[in-house]
Amino acid sequence: MPQTRTKLFAGPRLRQLRQRETLTQANLADMLDISPSYLNQLERNHRPVPHHLLQKLCERFDLTPAWFSNTKEAHTVQAMCETMADPVFKNASLPLAKMADAVHANPDLCAAFLTLYRAYKFEQERESNTLSPSPPLEPYETVGDWVQQHRNYFHELDCAAEKFYENLNLQNGLAEALKTYLFDQHGLHTQQDPALEEGGLVWRIDRHRRTILLPPDQPPESTLFYLAQIIGQRDHTRLISSILRREGPKEKNALELGRVYLGNYFAGALLLPYTRFLHAAQTMRYDIERLRRHFGTSFEQISHRLSTLQRPGMEGIPFYFLKLDIAGNILKSFSANRFSQARFGGPCPLWNIFRAFATPGQVQVQLSQTTDDSIYLNVARTVGHEGVTYTDRPRQIAIVLGCTISDAAKTVYADGLNLNDHRLVVPIGPGCRACVRDNCSHRSLPVSGRMLDTGSDARGVVPYRALPEKP
Repeated sequence: MPQTRTKLFAGPRLRQLRQRETLTQANLADMLDISPSYLNQLERNHRPVPHHLLQKLCERFDLTPAWFSNTKEAHTVQAMCETMADPVFKNASLPLAKMADAVHANPDLCAAFLTLYRAYKFEQERESNTLSPSPPLEPYETVGDWVQQHRNYFHELDCAAEKFYENLNLQNGLAEALKTYLFDQHGLHTQQDPALEEGGLVWRIDRHRRTILLPPDQPPESTLFYLAQIIGQRDHTRLISSILRREGPKEKNALELGRVYLGNYFAGALLLPYTRFLHAAQTMRYDIERLRRHFGTSFEQISHRLSTLQRPGMEGIPFYFLKLDIAGNILKSFSANRFSQARFGGPCPLWNIFRAFATPGQVQVQLSQTTDDSIYLNVARTVGHEGVTYTDRPRQIAIVLGCTISDAAKTVYADGLNLNDHRLVVPIGPGCRACVRDNCSHRSLPVSGRMLDTGSDARGVVPYRALPEKP
């Protein structure tokens, strides 16, 4: 099956790189062995950057492909829209086109503006709640932004996990291979301990007894993941520290969260080694249930791994991945495409991830259109563990995996859908506060930052409408 190729329009980043290196178009064209007129077309986004040229740029200037990604620009535009929706900017509202132009022309200045706004919001929260000396979600946001910059793919760690898998003796299965390795290399046994659940732990190492303690009755895929976590912690701490020291978050809490994330990344990459997994995903047309049974892992583990398949030259479909609870709290959010989730306010209620809670364990498929007119194929389902006893209160969680409509036909989830008929495409937004759709009957509050028309001469589907943006 042919490899998935996504067209990359990276004109602004290419021009920014050339200016940073104080090169003329003729200089850079000569380095890349292309004509100046072709380079001019690339910089003006008239032509996509071909893969072989992207590789040459990365090697010549010591960059990663993520540096050239135009998804970062789309996410910045989304963040700008939400920020400018704050009532503090009601006298300085900007239409979407002008915000997109600003991000396109000066991304560093826009990033500085967003940083300043976050500092402003933090000061507001601190003044209104003196019991909260620091913003509790700031480290998570920092790590989320850092992961997003890498398109949720870390090449060195991914390759290390794949190499480790290929060197295992899998004659008795992956679980036994991991346990044998931990005993042979680290002298660690595994043993079940019911007390872990009472303490809220999923595993613990008893160094005195040289034993890994695991809770009983947990799904086998969870045991696999925890053993892989421990191997990553024991064998690859130096590599993880090197990645964090070279390019990780600088703030201490964010740095430690980044360490946890990379440990989890290694575990997922070990259980689902890149080359084998990509081949299986393409062969099975990204059928999550088939992949889950084939690799002996969970629906969530497969979905998350699908969102990381961005190895240069061996890319899978660029998916976004999001996990939230029944109250709409976002627990994880990563995107390898243009999709960007709202930073402020809850997700759109029209999203099929909420419909998944009404049909536990069943897959919900939806075509949706975001406010930037991008259309996505979304696959949503509840995940998590069932209660063990009557008194248990298991957390209700759902995930959604989405790709652009241009990639949808490569998946089994597009079967039976007419991808050319957009009448049934569901319009979703970034949350009511920043959503510009005035005709949505699901709106819970007016869009911020715009004057309201309460309908003295006409009444809309909601009792308030925002006046049109000034051009």
